[in-house]
Amino acid sequence: MKKGIPITELSVQELYKKKQSLQGVLIGLGLVLLAASVIIFYLAFSSKMPKVLVIVPICCSLTFLPAFISLSQINTEIKNRDSKQ
Repeated sequence: MKKGIPITELSVQELYKKKQSLQGVLIGLGLVLLAASVIIFYLAFSSKMPKVLVIVPICCSLTFLPAFISLSQINTEIKNRDSKQ
């Protein structure tokens, strides 16, 4: 498996580009998950579907955790480099 370049070796422009793309992915996937969650909640409570399905959107939201951690690390690296200048 190909290993990525550590964020400490990226230039500031590359960090900003990576930050923008990661934010775009998080917003896009977040909106899709939000729409799917609304549909699942509606179907679970309006029909005779099992209420256990309500757990699915909650668990799926945990898949965003690594992306948010990565975004936090990028923001910290950008902040550290800006304070050095």
